[in-house]
Amino acid sequence: MDVDRAKDIGVAGLVFLAADIQRLGRFLAATGIGPADIRAAAREPLFLAGVLDHLANNETELVAFAEESGNSPADVLLCRDLLAGRRWERD
Repeated sequence: MDVDRAKDIGVAGLVFLAADIQRLGRFLAATGIGPADIRAAAREPLFLAGVLDHLANNETELVAFAEESGNSPADVLLCRDLLAGRRWERD
């Protein structure tokens, strides 16, 4: 997994949230970001890490996003950590 792929998955997570008004509303309320600021924020890896972290904090949404995006929940968490600057060690 590389940073570019992780960014793509982060953007996909944002699209997943935006596709449902309730999910998007919970995300906006949790982060305090306004709808007008999302486009600029989406260019930042830490914001995308926050998107994936938000999904990770709700197992139902995490699993639904992982299935929809064709990734495993573990890959989503790996991307979150990669975008946040944390590196996973191989087993």
